Amino acid sequence: MALEWVVLGYAAAAEAVMLLLLTLPALDPLRKGLLSVTKALLRPFLSIVPFCVFLLLDIYWKYETRPTCGSPGACTPSESLRHQKSITKSQRNGILIASALLLYWVLYSVTNLVGRVEELKYRVQKLKDSNE
Repeated sequence: MALEWVVLGYAAAAEAVMLLLLTLPALDPLRKGLLSVTKALLRPFLSIVPFCVFLLLDIYWKYETRPTCGSPGACTPSESLRHQKSITKSQRNGILIASALLLYWVLYSVTNLVGRVEELKYRVQKLKDSNE
C-alpha cells in the first residue's frame, strides 16, 4: 500500500509546483504556455478525487478492523506501540489526502482565474488597438 501514498504525494507535489508557477509574478512571459499545460493536466489530475476516496475508505477499514484491547493491561507493549504507530500513519495519510484534494481545487480555481485574466488582457489590448 505504500506505493499509493507515494503516488499521491508526488501528485500533490506536482499540483503545488504548478500552482506556484502560475502565481509567480516574474513568469509573466511564460504564463500563456504554463496556462495551457496546466489546463491540459487538470483532467488527468481529476483522477486524484476517486483515488483519495479509495484511500480514505482504506483508512476507515483499517480503523474499523484494528485489534482492540479490552482492558488497559491486556495489550502487550509491542502491540500498543504498533497500534499507536498505525494511528499516526493514518493521521499523516489523512492530512496528505486533504492536502491533495485542497491543492487540486485551488489549482483548478487559479487556472480558471488566470485564464480569465489573460482573456481580459487580450480584450483590453484589442480595444486599445481598435481605438488608435
